[in-house]
Amino acid sequence: MPLTFANEGDLVRIIKVSGVDESRRHLHNLGFVEDTELTIITKAGGNIIVSVKDGRVALSRELASKIIVTPV
Repeated sequence: MPLTFANEGDLVRIIKVSGVDESRRHLHNLGFVEDTELTIITKAGGNIIVSVKDGRVALSRELASKIIVTPV
């Protein structure tokens, strides 16, 4: 499922990052790589804030929809 479908407080694992090369590279640089676990902190105003690798990152709905996850 896309990251946008996850709920606040969910712990999920990335199984795929899709999109054009530029988007995938940008997400990879932010720490969004396969087999990484994320926690959804909040969803507000179309943005999603997640906890990934000791940090928090805000993603637009467009970028978040490119991250395919599965519940842990």
